[in-house]
Amino acid sequence: MDARFLLMVRPGYSAIRAGLLKPAVRQYRAIQSSRGYATQDSLGTLPTPSRKQVTVTNDDGRIHWKELSVKEKAARTTQQTFHFGIILTGLVMTGGCAYFLYKEVFATDSKTVQFNRAVDRIRADSRVKDVLGSEHKIRAFGEPTWNRWARARPIASKTYKDSQGTEHFVMHFNVEGSSRRGVVNLHTFRAPGQSEWEYKYLALDVKGQPRIYLENTDVAPGKQHSSFKFLGMQWRK
Repeated sequence: MDARFLLMVRPGYSAIRAGLLKPAVRQYRAIQSSRGYATQDSLGTLPTPSRKQVTVTNDDGRIHWKELSVKEKAARTTQQTFHFGIILTGLVMTGGCAYFLYKEVFATDSKTVQFNRAVDRIRADSRVKDVLGSEHKIRAFGEPTWNRWARARPIASKTYKDSQGTEHFVMHFNVEGSSRRGVVNLHTFRAPGQSEWEYKYLALDVKGQPRIYLENTDVAPGKQHSSFKFLGMQWRK
């Protein structure tokens, strides 16, 4: 084919092809553009994912306060108030137990402290050891019973104030050694304004034996013993 003819036909052919493709190109671009707008619009209007409603029983605090409804805020407030009440009750009970433990066990005027001091005095006294036996075998307990486990029951005691405002503490308990058993009676007092307790008497009664006084303020004035203070109590030599 003549080259000049090809040169004359090719430009016309290219023009025809371009004219046929232009509408298709425009339509394709329009479709792509609409898809882009549709995608952007759908992203902008996506609905918020649904969540479980917050109640008193299922609230874990993950959802921000501002995102809660009025009903949900009331539920969270109720839950937190309930939890605070439990914590406060626990603190009050703990404080009460600590105070009771201090008053009954560690305070200088507690029954436990007075009992332990009296037992130590009984075990250390040579006259008591001669009657009851070795100090290592002397046991102290409450009212006698056939049940061996019941010896840990509370010791009988009483605290009162007289007309002068003096505090009195009276206690008795049982002791048992390798050879005999007996009853210990003690009476301590504390005058108004005093912080230390003093013995009025501390005595051991053993059947068939004379009473042994470890402390006795009722002795004759000429026979008064000198005293000293130790561990919150007034002791006499």
